[in-house]
Amino acid sequence: MASSSTEKLPHVLAVDDSSVDRNIIQQLLLTNSACRVTTAENGEKALEFLGLAHGQDSCTCNSDLEVNLVITDYSMPGMTGYELLKKMKESPTMKNIPVVILSSENNPRRIEQCKKEGANGFYKKPLTLTDIDQLVSSVKGISYPSKKKHIIARE
Repeated sequence: MASSSTEKLPHVLAVDDSSVDRNIIQQLLLTNSACRVTTAENGEKALEFLGLAHGQDSCTCNSDLEVNLVITDYSMPGMTGYELLKKMKESPTMKNIPVVILSSENNPRRIEQCKKEGANGFYKKPLTLTDIDQLVSSVKGISYPSKKKHIIARE
């Protein structure tokens, strides 16, 4: 169980099939912003954590599990980051959580597709220092619940 000061920190869910990329995102966020970071190795695990697996619409809302931002890789085996985004935006309880997509490919059609589905940002890997600053600013600017919509696409 988290302490009361920890419960008030923004909670970021980082989803990537690469353990190296997950760890980089986690360490960058923990080093540069005051937040909690949970990681998941694929879209299915992220949905389980969010309480959206197997037809559920939300977890039994334990406040320790409340997520304020999802950062996900686009290309993952099984369920892509795009499919995770769509599932979240279809859920009445998860649709207002900002989702940022990361991709190693600069594909304008993919960027536009993610924007249409409600992505709040799209970054090309590897992340630059400017990208990290923008992500940290996003984490620091999280309100409860966050309904801000910032579309960022870096080519």
